[in-house]
Amino acid sequence: MTLDLDAMSRSDLEKLRKDVDKALSTVAERERRAALAAAEKAAAAHGFSLSELTGASTAAARRNKAKSPPKYRNPANPDQTWSGRGRKPGWITEAEAAGRPVSDFLI
Repeated sequence: MTLDLDAMSRSDLEKLRKDVDKALSTVAERERRAALAAAEKAAAAHGFSLSELTGASTAAARRNKAKSPPKYRNPANPDQTWSGRGRKPGWITEAEAAGRPVSDFLI
């Protein structure tokens, strides 16, 4: 199959691009499923499940972990809170620079 791209209109070329992108994503998904099936078969041949070998259940548990509750609240904007973990938000940094202790913002 040979296409004369120079003879095609812009709309034909855009349609062709869309069709090619769709075909590529379909092929990629099919190859991903085949690779996953092969990996599961190889793991089963050695007496394991794929999730045991990859730690997928552990990663899922970490991902579903609840957020830490807020410990500090900005009095100027009560919607702004901070759990005390991670990088300090700008309003805490500004308040500390102005000489206010973080304990002033405890909830």
